[in-house]
Amino acid sequence: MSIFEGMTSKHRKVARVVAALIAAFVAWQILSWLFGHNAAKPETAIPVVAGQTVASDVPLYLDGIGTIRAYNTVTVRARVDGELVAVTFREGQDVKKGDVLAQIDPRPFRALLDNALSNLARDQASLANAQHDLVRYQDLSAKGFATHQQVDTQSATVNSLSATVRSDEASIRNARVQLGYTTITAPIDGRTGIRAIDVGNIIHATDAGGLVVIAQIQPISAIFTLPQSELAKVVGEESHGPLKATAFDSDNATALEDGVLELVDNIIDPTTGTVRLKARFPNARQALWPGEFVNVRLQVGDIHNGITVPAEAVQRGPHGLYAYVIKSDDTVEMRSVETGQERDGQTLVTKGLNAGERVVIDGQLRLAPGMKVQSVGSGNRQPGSATEAASNGANTGLPQGTTAK
Repeated sequence: MSIFEGMTSKHRKVARVVAALIAAFVAWQILSWLFGHNAAKPETAIPVVAGQTVASDVPLYLDGIGTIRAYNTVTVRARVDGELVAVTFREGQDVKKGDVLAQIDPRPFRALLDNALSNLARDQASLANAQHDLVRYQDLSAKGFATHQQVDTQSATVNSLSATVRSDEASIRNARVQLGYTTITAPIDGRTGIRAIDVGNIIHATDAGGLVVIAQIQPISAIFTLPQSELAKVVGEESHGPLKATAFDSDNATALEDGVLELVDNIIDPTTGTVRLKARFPNARQALWPGEFVNVRLQVGDIHNGITVPAEAVQRGPHGLYAYVIKSDDTVEMRSVETGQERDGQTLVTKGLNAGERVVIDGQLRLAPGMKVQSVGSGNRQPGSATEAASNGANTGLPQGTTAK
C-alpha cells in the first residue's frame, strides 16, 4: 500500500517534492561525511636528531702502530774479574750517570798498583845511576882514558832504562785504571732493572747478563711504522718544523703522552712496504714503559676552514656517501658528499656540504627526499635513537664543530 494513496493529486505532488528534498539532504550529509573522513590529513613530521656543519682549522693525522723503547739501554757489566763485595743500588731505582752501583774487591788490584809503583822506583834509580856513569865515561873518553865503545854501551844502557821507566809508568796508569774498574758506576741516567748477580759471587767481564740493565725512560721513544705512500707527506711537513706525535694506548682510546717526531728511518722495508719512524716523548708522568704496544698519531698539517660534521650524519647508499640536509622549510634533501678523515666522532667533508647547514644525524632510515622533519634534539650528546629521543622528549644531539684530534 503506497503512502500516497488517499491523497489528492496536488497533495501527492507536494509530498513527492518534500521526499525528494529530504533524500537529497540525507545524501548530501552522507557524502559530506565520507569525503570529510577520507580527506588527506596534514603530513606528519618525522622526528630526527639534528647536528650542524662547522668550519674550522682541522688538523690532519696519520696513524701508526708501534712499540715503546727506552731512549737508551745499557747492560752494566764488570770490566775486571773479582769478588762482588757490595751492591749500592736498589732494583727499580732511578740513578744518575756516575752513581756508584757496586764494588768489586779492590785489594788484588791495589797490590798490582803497588807493585808497579815499586818497579818504577827501582828502574828510576837504575836509570839515574846509568846516566851518571854515562857522564863519567864521556869525561874519561875526552881525556883518552875510556874508549868510544864504552861510551856507546853506557849510552845504550841509559836509553834502555829510560824505556823501562816509561813502561813502568804505563803499567802504573793501567793498574790505576784496573783499580778504578772495581768501582762500578752508572753510565747513563735511567732506571735499574732486576739485579743479575748477588754480593759474594765472582763477577767476570765476560758475563753475558752483566750486573743490571739500566733503561732511560725520561725521555722515552716510540718506534712505529707508516705506509711508504705517506712518506712524502711526512718528509714534506717535517721540513717546516718538528711534527707533533701523540701516543695512545693499545685500544687507541686514551692519549698517554705528547711528543715530537725525531727521525724517519733511512730505508723502506721492501717486504711490508712500510717505513719506520721514531718519536720522542718527555714521559714526565712515566705513562709510557719500554716494550709497551701503542698507537701513534702523527700530525701532518691542517686544513683551513675545513667542514666537519658528526660522523653519524654521513651514510652510505647504493650511489656512495650521502647526508640528509635539513632545509629552511624543515624538509630534507639527500646530498652526495665526499669525506676525508674521521676523528673523535667528527668527519671531515671535502665536498657536498657548507658551513652552518643542519644535517640529520639520527633517524635517516625513516626518511626520503622531500619529507618534512622535526628536530627533537641537537647539541652535544651520546649517540642514541631518534625514536627514543622523541618518546623521552630529551634534548639530544652530537657535538657541533670539530674536536682536537
